[in-house]
Amino acid sequence: MRTLRTALLTAAAAGLAVTALAQVPAAAAPAPAPAPPKFLSAGQLPASLTPWTAGPVRQGVPAEGSVCTAGIAPAAGTRHRDFRTELDTGARQTITVAATTARAKALAAELRSALETCLDRLKEQDPGLEGEAFYQGRVDVEEGAHVYSIDTSYPEVGSTDIGLYSVGRDGRAVTVVEWGQLGELDGAPLEGFKKTTRTAVAKLY
Repeated sequence: MRTLRTALLTAAAAGLAVTALAQVPAAAAPAPAPAPPKFLSAGQLPASLTPWTAGPVRQGVPAEGSVCTAGIAPAAGTRHRDFRTELDTGARQTITVAATTARAKALAAELRSALETCLDRLKEQDPGLEGEAFYQGRVDVEEGAHVYSIDTSYPEVGSTDIGLYSVGRDGRAVTVVEWGQLGELDGAPLEGFKKTTRTAVAKLY
């Protein structure tokens, strides 16, 4: 009888162990990494006399160009894409994903400040440069975007260039869109650029 009782107790203990193990929740699978923000396509750039061609998305900050905002966005978490046409028109989009929303907000503010002071800094570097810079308003999309224009010229050689710029943010993602060509502000597709800016920010996530 004692042997039978022992066997029954052993079986009961084993049953309790199995039940306890069954009740332990399985370890949760790691959450998939969030998808990176999306870039503009060539067809989403302002209308041009010749079609836009989109380059590949590249890691890090651009090696050259972006004179107004160079050195501000960190290389880590930044990607960029260049666009061109067959004429003297080019564009670029840069996206930075900050570690926190607060850092993204600060980065967007620093980029805006750089655009607001860009022409003055360019004139200091090149006294022969002339130009005008304007704030072209806010685009209401996600956390907001802001548009600027910088019109520059070299009277001695008769060349003029117009650049359109925008800074927008969606959560931790900050994007800068740049557009430039030979000519003056009157010939720039300002409304088309604002539409492109809206698309760029809305497309991030």
